[in-house]
Amino acid sequence: MSFGTVINCMDGRVQNQVNAWLRDRWVVDFVDTITEPGPDKILGEGEPRTLLNSILDRVAISVHKHGSRHIALVAHHDCAGNPCDRETHLALVHAGLRLLAHHFPEASVLGLWVGPEWTVEEIPPEG
Repeated sequence: MSFGTVINCMDGRVQNQVNAWLRDRWVVDFVDTITEPGPDKILGEGEPRTLLNSILDRVAISVHKHGSRHIALVAHHDCAGNPCDRETHLALVHAGLRLLAHHFPEASVLGLWVGPEWTVEEIPPEG
């Protein structure tokens, strides 16, 4: 059995399509799903520390116990947990991906955006 890991918003409007997209992209059997309201803000800003550490602990279980070699961080349109514009979401995702790559160098990291039509798109890497 193969696993990937997604850090996603708790908003139910983004769960199904993100997990299906990731299973196809990564060709994995399962996607360990870690949810918080506005996770891009938590990882991008590193606050609140208790939630950041909780997310990192859960990713560590997925990576070290389930053997996940892929981690995705999701931001989405109309997020109640992090109400801001798309550009701010993307900047936070990039900062969050840098943090995840530092903590989990054995895994690839990927940013995703779910727009107003509720479709999943990959966020291009920085640079």
